[in-house]
Amino acid sequence: KKTIVLLSAFVLCTLLSARADILSQWTYEINTPADLADSTTISGISADLGNGIASGFHAGALSDWTTPAGNGSTNSLSVNIWAVGDYFQFQLSTVGFTGLGVSFDQASSSTGPRNFDFAYSTDGSVFTTFTSYSVLQNGLAPNPSWNGTTASPAYSFVFDLSGVSAIDEQAAVYFRLINNSTTSAGG
Repeated sequence: KKTIVLLSAFVLCTLLSARADILSQWTYEINTPADLADSTTISGISADLGNGIASGFHAGALSDWTTPAGNGSTNSLSVNIWAVGDYFQFQLSTVGFTGLGVSFDQASSSTGPRNFDFAYSTDGSVFTTFTSYSVLQNGLAPNPSWNGTTASPAYSFVFDLSGVSAIDEQAAVYFRLINNSTTSAGG
């Protein structure tokens, strides 16, 4: 069974300033990771803008990490063979910044996972769930399939973390998108 989740741009920015400052952004267009077959992990993906490193972990040793077209972008980060607890991770510095927010685009294949936790950490070990959310099946009507030119807001997520002071002014903050169930996007 092939299961895929696509992750397009992941952006961390300040929300409280008159103008939102982008601290880190991954579009996978400047720092495009090489496709990686049969691997539990992918790591060392530098942010395309700002500071930070993206990575991912899967329990399944046959996971394939690829970069197909995103949601209105040339690339996204995609992986198959999902299990509960598998995740994408983004690590960055927030020194000098408070009132943070995160936005990203995410979709799943019909057999890929639907339910995720968005969690944060300041030590990379102990994570606190900020919220749980569900992703849509890519291309299921009335929403278009992801492609390199036209973005659909149906696949976009925005989380206001300005009330989470623990992640303000930190040398290292970690965010994870964690698969939390065996329910597929197709039901």
